[in-house]
Amino acid sequence: MSEVKSKRGPARAEKPSFLQKVLSFFKNLPANIARPFKNTWRELRKVTWPTRQNLINSTLLVLAFMVFMGVVIGLLDMGSTEVVKLLSGWAG
Repeated sequence: MSEVKSKRGPARAEKPSFLQKVLSFFKNLPANIARPFKNTWRELRKVTWPTRQNLINSTLLVLAFMVFMGVVIGLLDMGSTEVVKLLSGWAG
């Protein structure tokens, strides 16, 4: 004899009530708060940190570039100031 399959789909679980949802939220709250910190810690363990000498070299390179750009911007500022003075002198 063959088994007769039920025409109804699989039995559905009842939807949780509002109170059950609220209780579940507060029950899972500590884990939900801790999860991003745990993930961040796992990612930081994967990082290849630079050596001390590499860090010093990179820092000095950035500082030298900042000084260079400061000089360039300062010169551009002085030049544009002189151009404006020249133009305002002509205007009268």
